[in-house]
Amino acid sequence: MAVRAVRGAVQLERDAAEHMDEQVGALLTAILERNDLTADDLISIWFTATPDLHSDFPAAAARKLGIVDVPLICAQELDIEGAMPRVVRVLAHIESDRPRADIAHVYLGAAAALRKDIAQ
Repeated sequence: MAVRAVRGAVQLERDAAEHMDEQVGALLTAILERNDLTADDLISIWFTATPDLHSDFPAAAARKLGIVDVPLICAQELDIEGAMPRVVRVLAHIESDRPRADIAHVYLGAAAALRKDIAQ
């Protein structure tokens, strides 16, 4: 079993805790489903949020999905002029037999514009 990394992002429509839970939950669910993963395959997850998001920690959405025994951490994304607003990014470390080229990186909605090279 190899250690792999999965990237993803979602842009929120507004800064509200319920909306963040919904959108980050959808992103994590899509990452798990598209890579045939369960919570047992997760090693750790890094979340970043743009500086305009204040309503909640993105990791809270993972806990609400039942991801309770995986180390999670949140950080603030760099405040770059002209960057897409209200974005939560994910970097998940996983155990998988998939070759690196077969890992499905998930960018939902408008966030797909962030990484057109790897968004699926």
